[in-house]
Amino acid sequence: MKPVYINSVGSISSQKTYDNSWFLDDIISYEDNIILAVDPNYKDYIPPASARRMAKGVKMGVVASKIALNEANLQTVDAIITGTGMGCLNDSKKFLSAIIDNGEQFLTPTSFIQSTHNTVGGQIALGLQCKGYNFTYVQASISFESAVLDGKLMLENDEASTILVGGVDEIEEYTCTLHKLINHIKEEKTSSTDLLQSKTEGAVFGEGANFFVLSNLKQDSSYAQIVAISTYNTLGNSNVTDVAKAFLKENNIDIETIDILVLGNNGDVTYDSFYDELSSGTFNNTQQVYYKHLCGEFNTASSFGVWLASKILKTQKLPETVKLNDIPTSNYKTILLYNQYRGESHSFTLLRRC
Repeated sequence: MKPVYINSVGSISSQKTYDNSWFLDDIISYEDNIILAVDPNYKDYIPPASARRMAKGVKMGVVASKIALNEANLQTVDAIITGTGMGCLNDSKKFLSAIIDNGEQFLTPTSFIQSTHNTVGGQIALGLQCKGYNFTYVQASISFESAVLDGKLMLENDEASTILVGGVDEIEEYTCTLHKLINHIKEEKTSSTDLLQSKTEGAVFGEGANFFVLSNLKQDSSYAQIVAISTYNTLGNSNVTDVAKAFLKENNIDIETIDILVLGNNGDVTYDSFYDELSSGTFNNTQQVYYKHLCGEFNTASSFGVWLASKILKTQKLPETVKLNDIPTSNYKTILLYNQYRGESHSFTLLRRC
């Protein structure tokens, strides 16, 4: 089977990641329990008349995909695969509110059409006039990993040569209110720099879109090779350390060869123990990195983790703001990413420098 490479990236997040010439050079700190994405100038990418009709999640996805395509010098791709946990929440709310307010009569279809989970993938395809494979995965916190796995299998089997893969989720006020009621979002406002010291239930929620051009053709500008990816709904009677070891063994990787471990810590005192088990145990002597203090927690937040790992491998720079410890390393060749949400939807992703 052919190897799979990340040839370009595009990111819209709570940091100024929309400019690929920067790599977390100017960190934005927050003190809140919900953080919004930093908007680029959408007019630079989307005609204003079209942008007005798009929800924020759609705009973020379209722009992030265009950033990735521009960096790869591509006008179109063979396939588009998107992952999203909640889809276009704001348009869903608009449509449901209209049903109630208008007594189920005289409804315009616009909000309904734009509320479906595959709206982002559809809008990207319309812009590119791409008539190829277009699929959206809605698999909670492994939605992005499911999309990557699908694209990886297609490229390995030479069913395509370039695929646009991404993850996108947006914040919606009423949904966040419900998450607060059930303690999924922290009750108190939390400083992003002190996220892991909060020791309370819930996470700081965020939003964003991260897209990648995957290909089985390596370029001089390629970021990384996707070696392997595995997902697990639950771990059953196994602990996360045993699953991590089995994942590495299956891919003929020794623990000592992992240069960086990227963890999805979100400050939830109940569930960060999964990450603590790895960081204080088997990978105690490995450089450890976290990222959700920068982007917040959302269903496809792990796509920001892949963006971070890809940038580290290409630039060979490790920003101080993401370090969990400080293990001297001369260069970064192999990165292991681990993510879970509330004890479920576990994923391991292995990246290697090209």
